[in-house]
Amino acid sequence: MNLLGIDFEDWYHPQLIKENLPPGGKLEPKVIQGIDKILDWLRQNDTLATFFVVGELLEYEPELLDKIIENDHEIGFHTMHHNRLDEDDFKGKFSQELDRFTELTQKRSIGFRAPTFSLNNISSWAIDTLEQKKYLYDSSIIPAKTSLYGNPDAEKKPYKISSNSLEKNDENGNLIEFPLLTTTFLGKKIPAAGGFYLRTLPMKVIKNAIKNQEEKQIPSSFYIHSWELTPEFMPRIDLPIKEKFITYHNLEKSMSKMTEIIKKFEFTTFKKYISNLN
Repeated sequence: MNLLGIDFEDWYHPQLIKENLPPGGKLEPKVIQGIDKILDWLRQNDTLATFFVVGELLEYEPELLDKIIENDHEIGFHTMHHNRLDEDDFKGKFSQELDRFTELTQKRSIGFRAPTFSLNNISSWAIDTLEQKKYLYDSSIIPAKTSLYGNPDAEKKPYKISSNSLEKNDENGNLIEFPLLTTTFLGKKIPAAGGFYLRTLPMKVIKNAIKNQEEKQIPSSFYIHSWELTPEFMPRIDLPIKEKFITYHNLEKSMSKMTEIIKKFEFTTFKKYISNLN
């Protein structure tokens, strides 16, 4: 059984967009209009997912929580405003944001994913905070290096993580880390867990990566953004060439490619996977 996380964020949340927004503009959520489409898609494919939700979207549209929970999916924390953990002033805000999300979700969240997978040596303090708030797992580590994120020496299978040991199992750790799927392509270790890589890599490469994990009895942790599943609600703003390519390349193919994957492999929520371990 594999793990599917939907990073539920709006059009202005992705880092490459946020960095290029004009100051002072009004940011009106649009992608949240796609929640019913996403839930219908999951239902039609008999698949459960964990929704890692940006908290301010629950403040804007509280019924998102009910829709997710009523359909037997799980809700997880993706910060309140999609800030990177390693931003200079974010450490002092994180605990308060966790408390606010706990209030919004009526204590239903037990899992976390860092925006832009920004859990690293600078932001390892977040693990201690998650432990203090009784969280059970994290899924922010990608065992490959890119220009935006990555912990290339991290384990590929679930392990106990701690603020002193982000990449290797710590028997004293209280949180389970579910690292994202990677593969080797043209001799280089790269992410294969979703997002831009889902939209860009040949499907055979991604499927083989999942098969290789299954042969080792390791769950593949996969993700997709809400705006990739609902491109009709994703405004196309003017971005530098590289940022535009990463953000919008093959966006219209995201759902069909993801559908192909969830039809071939079984996926569930992180919470259900953990409960089956006990």
